Formats: sequence, C-alpha cells, structure tokens
Amino acid sequence: MKRILRIAGFALLGLLVFSTFVFLWQKSRPKTVNYNIETAVRGDIEKRTVATGKVDPRNEILIKPQMSGIIAEVYKEAGETVLSGDIIARIQVVPDMVNLSSAESRVERAQLATNQSRINYERDRKLYENEVISREEFEKVELQYKNDQEELRAANDNLSLVRTGITQSSAKTSNTLVRSTVSGTILDVPVKAGNSVIQSNNFNDGTTVASVANLSDMLFVGKIDETEVGKLSVGMPMEITIGAIRDLTIPASLEYVSPKGLEESGAILFEMKAALKLPDSLFIRAGYSANAEIILDKRSNVVTIPESAVEFSGDSTFVYLVKSEKPQTFERKQVEIGLSDGIHIEVTEGLQENDKIRGSQIIDKK
Repeated sequence: MKRILRIAGFALLGLLVFSTFVFLWQKSRPKTVNYNIETAVRGDIEKRTVATGKVDPRNEILIKPQMSGIIAEVYKEAGETVLSGDIIARIQVVPDMVNLSSAESRVERAQLATNQSRINYERDRKLYENEVISREEFEKVELQYKNDQEELRAANDNLSLVRTGITQSSAKTSNTLVRSTVSGTILDVPVKAGNSVIQSNNFNDGTTVASVANLSDMLFVGKIDETEVGKLSVGMPMEITIGAIRDLTIPASLEYVSPKGLEESGAILFEMKAALKLPDSLFIRAGYSANAEIILDKRSNVVTIPESAVEFSGDSTFVYLVKSEKPQTFERKQVEIGLSDGIHIEVTEGLQENDKIRGSQIIDKK
C-alpha cells in the first residue's frame, strides 16, 4: 500500500514539473501581433467645432406705457399675434389731488369769466345793433367772449385729463391705451389688471406691459472658446440643432462675433450670433436651447486615412505600408499630413489612393 502511494506521489510530482515546463516554454515563445489593415481612400475632411447657446428673436421690443396709473384691462395674451397699433391694455389714471384741485379751480374761474363775457357780449350786441357803440368796440367784446369760451373748453379738457387721462378730442388716441409699436407675436405680458405701472422717463425705465417680437426672424446666440474664435469669420455657414426638435438641422450664417471676451468658470468666451434660415412652415419658440456646428475648415476629394494609423515622432509623421498580409510585414514610411477631423486625417504626400497601411492592433480576447 505504501509502495502504491509512493508511486502516485512521484507521478503527481512529475506531472507538475512537466506542466510547469510546458507553461514556461509557451510563455517564452514570441507572440504574434496582428493588426487591422486600413486602405487610403479619397474623401472629404471637415474640421468642426460646437458652440452652445439658445435661439432668440433678432429684436424683442418692450412695450411701455406713456403715463402712470393702474392697469384697468388687458386685451392680449402671450402667444397672440398683433399688428402695429393694436391695443394691448388700458390704464386707469389715479389723479394727483393737488393737480385735481388746481384743475377744478381753473374750471370754476374760466366759467365765471365766460359768464361775465357772455353778459357783456349780449349787452354790447344790442347796443351795436342800435348803433349806440362803434363796431370796433363791439368786436373787442366779442373777441373777449370767444377767448373766455376757449379757456373754459381748455380747462374742462385739462380737468378730464387729470381725472381720467382722456379728453374729448383725444379719446381715440389717448395715452391711457397701451398699443403695440411693432407687428409680431406677444412673448410675455408681465402685468395683470390692478397692477400699478410707471411711464418711461429720464429717471425710470418704466413698467413693461408686454414684449413683442417677430418669430420669423430668429438668431442663434451662443458663446465660443478663445482658442477657436480666431478661426471664425462673418458669413461662415453653420448648422443649428435644437434640443426640443429632434432630427432637424437648421442652416444658419454667422453674423456677429463679439470683439470682447468674458471670463466664465476660468475660460474666456466670446459671444456670437448667427441668422437662422427658417422654412415658412417651421415655428420656433424663443429661448430654445440649441447647439451650433461650425465648419472651421474643409478639404474635398483628398487622400484620407484613420488618424490612429499615423505615428508621430517629433516634427515628423510616419505610417507603416503593408508589404505582406500573411504573414503581416510592414515598411515604415514618412508622410505629410494636412487637415484632421479627429477621426480621419488628410495625407498630402507619401501615400496614394488604395495604398494599404497598418491600422490598430487586433486584441486577442482569449
């Protein structure tokens, strides 16, 4: 029994030694490295950058009242289309007590003067008809009577203006009616009936009653990094994608790049604006977030290869031409490169179309 156990032990030991020898032998053998084979082809290379921003109307007009008071009625809502001159709201004037008292006093004085002038006029008219006074004297009295009547009318208009903001002669064009100054779509009506509003003057911007814009004339407004702003020029084509509208690319043209950058989160960014070329059937809401792809440079019908196949060594670049595919053998060759889009790169010298080169290494997953 002991002899059998001894033989089994020696057998196991021998098997272990043999396995170790095989493992070390296989590990010491040189591994065969295989590569993907790439082909130089003709194509187009575009270098692009992306700017983030939003879509806004070219001109957003803030409608402000021409007098202070309280909003009595609001006739329009956000989203409605208006024409220039359409009434958006009506203001109820809150009279100042000092001005009101002064206006009422002026009406009373004008009424007294008019009454007295009328008496004088009636009396002198009879005297003139009886040829007791001259025509010149009568005309003076008549003129004074007309002047007093005009003063009474002006005093009443002033009193009406102080009380309600409306006079008989200006009821249709009263400053109490807030009208749109442009045609377009109402973006916002930030006031409600009962809100107090202040007219615009030299000391106050005034209360915004509504904002109106033409939504068929839209701009992409975004920001671009300082490292790429020098490559932009007015008129460059852009492609706008809007997050809220899927599978839609809107062409645009760069119109403006800010001459001054602003620091944000440690980076210097420059504002840019581009005009969107919208089809008539497309409705874009103001404030949509959007991205702009800008074509910084482009090469057409050039020899291209994957950029991963290029070896960079100092100021020189190399590729490995395929001499044999089975087994794989390669020849190192210097080439001149041009524009890159991050995936493919242009080869200006050293390769011809359909030349085969070494690509990325094939990784054995076993």
